[in-house]
Amino acid sequence: MADDPRDGPDGDDPAEELRELLRGMLSGQGGFDPSRLAGVAGLPSDPQMLAHLIGQLQSALNRDGDGIDWTIATQQAVALAGRAAVPSTPAERSAYEQALHVAALWLDEATDIAALNVEPALLTRSGWAESTMPVWTQLAEPVATSIAVALTEVLDEQLPEEADGMLGADPAKLLRNVGGTLFAMQLGQVVGQLAGEVVSGGDIGIPLIDGEQRQAVLLPQNVDAFGAGLDIPVEELRLYLAVRELAHARLFRHAKWLRLQFISQVTDFARGFRIDVDQMTEQFSELDPTDPEELRKALTNGAFIPPKTEDQQAALARIETQLALIEGWVDVVTAAATSRLPTAGAIAETVRRRRAAGGPAEQALASLVGLELRPRRLREAAAMWQAVTDAVGAEARDALWDHPDVLPTAEDIDDPSRLVARLTAGEPEQDDVDRALAELLGDESGDRPVEE
Repeated sequence: MADDPRDGPDGDDPAEELRELLRGMLSGQGGFDPSRLAGVAGLPSDPQMLAHLIGQLQSALNRDGDGIDWTIATQQAVALAGRAAVPSTPAERSAYEQALHVAALWLDEATDIAALNVEPALLTRSGWAESTMPVWTQLAEPVATSIAVALTEVLDEQLPEEADGMLGADPAKLLRNVGGTLFAMQLGQVVGQLAGEVVSGGDIGIPLIDGEQRQAVLLPQNVDAFGAGLDIPVEELRLYLAVRELAHARLFRHAKWLRLQFISQVTDFARGFRIDVDQMTEQFSELDPTDPEELRKALTNGAFIPPKTEDQQAALARIETQLALIEGWVDVVTAAATSRLPTAGAIAETVRRRRAAGGPAEQALASLVGLELRPRRLREAAAMWQAVTDAVGAEARDALWDHPDVLPTAEDIDDPSRLVARLTAGEPEQDDVDRALAELLGDESGDRPVEE
């Protein structure tokens, strides 16, 4: 008789091994090695992190609720972000505050969009991770839920019937809670790493800082690290990035509809994921579910993310267009505001290339939630905004953010001359009907003098 293809290298049944792993988790006995599960969660195998992992999993196993406890992601991100944190000195903070003050004055000359009514913030890496996690979880939850439910179905099929009694009255909920906990920890790992790469609140395009005030944020430690390998005076880099961040924050505060629309587009895209359980079963049968490294790779390399549907492709195109419009506008306004800086052009090109490539953590995030936040048409969008500025000036350019119905489209990015033609066209000549209607409306409003 042929060997069962699901058998491990020594002939052991992976389902039986998984059952023993779960039994060890539940009872705290047996040969359970916490470092194996730490590998699944992407955690280093040090005692502090292992103790934290076991505590979180015990909470997940005992939790009555059904769903993902995202506080785990926040705790994970904050802890990882704080590991390599270097606090700013009072002199450094003073230099950044001065750069932000000058940046606001320069920005007033480049745009008519009003200044912020709250002071910008200088955040540590941990502070950034904690402040932005509500948005990250909002973006990740639809994908996390889909994967957790599908993974539960796969595991439920592979586990023997007697596992039901071992895992309690509702094994599906228990497995979802454990799977959700591992996903939340993975998200925390990615955001914690990302906290070491970003230089500002708007660095990767998403409006990550919540709240009506749209506060501008800089991370001094990361700005200094970013400039360490560049032949650019740190004072000029700080000033340039301060202008860019203030422009981004001003835009989202001015166009109050923009953040809601953008976040809705991203979450709608994520909700479109429908995990193919048969496909996941096939993928799952090819790996050893008790091998934490295999499972970790499957969770983080996008193996469980299905190909994008036509609707998702269309949604992704809309997201990329909006990202390009936002960052193209920021580029043009920043260039105008920093024209005094000798190295502004070099910094701008460095920022564009860095944004186009993305860092390791940003790439991991794309694999985890199935979405790359790349402004692929940034240069074309910037060229469009510059053409509009040259044709009608900053005031008319910025008025295009007043309402989503007047915002430029992908077609306008393709052919800016059409947008410029619309904006520079004079008022159409009134015909007899238009004049009669104007007179009638004037009569009704009492504007016309009444003849005696």
